[in-house]
Amino acid sequence: MLKVGVLGAGHLGKIHLRLLNQSEKYELVGFYDAFEENANKVAAEFGYKKFDSIAELIAAVDVVDIVTPTMQHFDCAKQVIEAGKHIFIEKPISNTVAEADEIIALANKYNVKGQVGHVERFNPAFTAVKDKIKNPMFIETHRLAEFNPRGTDVPVVLDLMIHDIDAILSVVKSKVKSVNASGVAVISDSPDISNARIEFENGCVANITSSRISMKNMRKSRFFQKDAYISVDYLDKVCEIVRMQDAPEVPGDFDMILQNAEGVKKQIYFDNPHVDANNAILDELETFADAINNNTTPIVTLEDGTEALRVAYQIIDCMNARK
Repeated sequence: MLKVGVLGAGHLGKIHLRLLNQSEKYELVGFYDAFEENANKVAAEFGYKKFDSIAELIAAVDVVDIVTPTMQHFDCAKQVIEAGKHIFIEKPISNTVAEADEIIALANKYNVKGQVGHVERFNPAFTAVKDKIKNPMFIETHRLAEFNPRGTDVPVVLDLMIHDIDAILSVVKSKVKSVNASGVAVISDSPDISNARIEFENGCVANITSSRISMKNMRKSRFFQKDAYISVDYLDKVCEIVRMQDAPEVPGDFDMILQNAEGVKKQIYFDNPHVDANNAILDELETFADAINNNTTPIVTLEDGTEALRVAYQIIDCMNARK
């Protein structure tokens, strides 16, 4: 079993601690949190070992799970990598693209593995259809959340939209050609609602909307490709595939047939793939353990996390230019 330690014991850090403690692929050694009052409370309540410094924790483990505020990601990752330990780092990978690029360079230099916590890649509704998403040409996503003061220190693009940016980049096998975006700061100092249009070199267009001031929660994506439409509901964990195929010469009584202006008839097929229940956070952590043990490429690489961050900042720059 890989010995693992956690940096950061806030809301998400406590979830990681609990899951790592349950995992059969890790031995949870302990955690470090810079806020001593919170660290003492977590240690007392859950019984996890509290380390007095980052260096002490790094020395005791094989893998470090970084769940600190984003501003601290780079400094923590640098210390971990230079000690020759593997890193799991929550999204976004770092505060700037330059920092992310340096994390990649350090990981290559010290020959350690890294994975970024883009958890929606492990959402069962997405994994159930990902292999069916082939050459999408239009993508539309809505990620809406009710207001929560936690996370409002960063733009909604880095807080919420980056999940969809990463998922889109994972299925569109083409480089980004252009980005257009607008956003509005309603409650926070940074935008609370944003819409972005990403155009890819292969002609695909992605229209992404994110809001943290919605009246209801929604996390849906729709992928349109030749002869098929695929929908993913990340929140309710359901998905649907609607396909168009040539209609049979003699349709059945209940077949749904469409005929275009040229007289071509198509039959519509509906498919609701089975979605296996899972814990996406546990899955992302355990697949990273598999990558380390088997010396394979992590599912969400440091490069993936960096590209998602790069596009996110293109969107933010575009919004800032409109001010």
